[in-house]
Amino acid sequence: MEKKAVVELKDISKSFPGVRALDHVNLKIYEGTVHALLGENGAGKSTLMKILSGMYTEYEGKILFDGQEIKFRSEKDALEKGIAIVPQELNPIPELTIAENIFLGREMTNGLGLIRYRKQYEATQTYMKKLGLDYDAGMKMSQLSVAQKQMVEIIKAITRNARVIIMDEPTSALTGAETEYLFEQIEALKKTGISIVFISHKLDEVYRICDEATVLRDGQWIGNVNLADVDEDTLISMMVGRSVQEIYPPLFPHKKEVVLEVEGLKGDRFSDISFSIRAGEILGFSGMMGSGRSEIARSIFGMDRLKSGTVSINGKQVMIRDTHSAIKNGIAMISEDRAIYGFVGLQSIRSNIALPNCDRFSNKGFIKTGELEKESADICNVLHVKAPDLVTKVGTLSGGNQQKVVLAKWLIRNIKVLILDEPTRGIDVGAKQEIYKLIADLAKEGMAILLISSELPEVLAMSHRVKVLVNGSFAGEFMHEEATSDKVMKAIVEGGSKV
Repeated sequence: MEKKAVVELKDISKSFPGVRALDHVNLKIYEGTVHALLGENGAGKSTLMKILSGMYTEYEGKILFDGQEIKFRSEKDALEKGIAIVPQELNPIPELTIAENIFLGREMTNGLGLIRYRKQYEATQTYMKKLGLDYDAGMKMSQLSVAQKQMVEIIKAITRNARVIIMDEPTSALTGAETEYLFEQIEALKKTGISIVFISHKLDEVYRICDEATVLRDGQWIGNVNLADVDEDTLISMMVGRSVQEIYPPLFPHKKEVVLEVEGLKGDRFSDISFSIRAGEILGFSGMMGSGRSEIARSIFGMDRLKSGTVSINGKQVMIRDTHSAIKNGIAMISEDRAIYGFVGLQSIRSNIALPNCDRFSNKGFIKTGELEKESADICNVLHVKAPDLVTKVGTLSGGNQQKVVLAKWLIRNIKVLILDEPTRGIDVGAKQEIYKLIADLAKEGMAILLISSELPEVLAMSHRVKVLVNGSFAGEFMHEEATSDKVMKAIVEGGSKV
């Protein structure tokens, strides 16, 4: 049976003062499918979705809905026609119930104009049951997890008879289990004929849940592909305009002297951990979620308490009681959750750089503003941080530039060991390439680096050595030349079967 196109965008162009954001872009969404919209930050994805959802009403080209040309006058108009968005930043009213949030602004009322709360509750409960959700529609939004809040947004769209639901980075704040749960609900929506536009930087998820993909680059339509017919390398090349081999920089030989050495580390989620990292070496940690990778890193950096074991820097044993003592001894860490542990979004770039460096930029309680300004500007220039100025709030920057600011605050110190936990999470392919080059350059200068990543190709390409973790213990080690995905996965499986 031939697929039916619900929405088609033809030759869409959109300009802003001095910028051509979209240039003759095409997108066709079929009924009951999940369609990935891919591209780097600035590729035009958000602009295109704002046109489709009625936020932007001035543009060139045309939108066809069920084969008929249509012009949305507003977001409300698009929503009434069946186009809904589940935004990346959810903004429910926390003290209202699930049912009240779903019917907010279109409450069910009786002849006297009074809200029929019971009817709203029952209607919401019915929709939740259809999606297999077992929590109560009378719960307050403040009691829900991020994944549950997303499902409320999806239910809200369904109650408005949405036929196309746009999901913008829907898994960015979800755990692995919550992501699986969301994917199960997406599959259920497909079976009802609802179409999904799925925007994500995570290509493993794209291949897992999507049927087709449209790729944009610099506002241009690069192409539409059936995901069953193309591999990940091809998609990346379409997005960035260069081959995957060009994304990872070459590794330079490391030196002989050992910078970091840990022996017999034991914590709540790991035991008997011993390893060393030499000057200029990148040591990669690979393993499944829950294997103990992050917990080991947090303990070395003083975020978590060690039960036993020793940490030595340049051959001298050091006491790591907290993050302050770790920093004092030349250890820095970029956490897997940079929004919580890496930066303060409402503060400026300059203030974020100053936070862990007050000892360097203060004198008798006063900040040495001139020195802070100069060193902040210098390091941001070296790292190519793209921002209007140093007083720009970090929360307004792209993921890649946020990560560069987090790096910047450490690189103005005399750091000997840099721990990178998921350094490219939530970052587009182009920004990843910049981060990879920075990591390689730091190693070339002699820094000892511990790289932790869930992206196996990243660990394999960027590490001189790869150590595999399973259930809090090492299950294998591979040199860069011999490390392959098959060998690593075999070590993970065999290590898990021994437990």
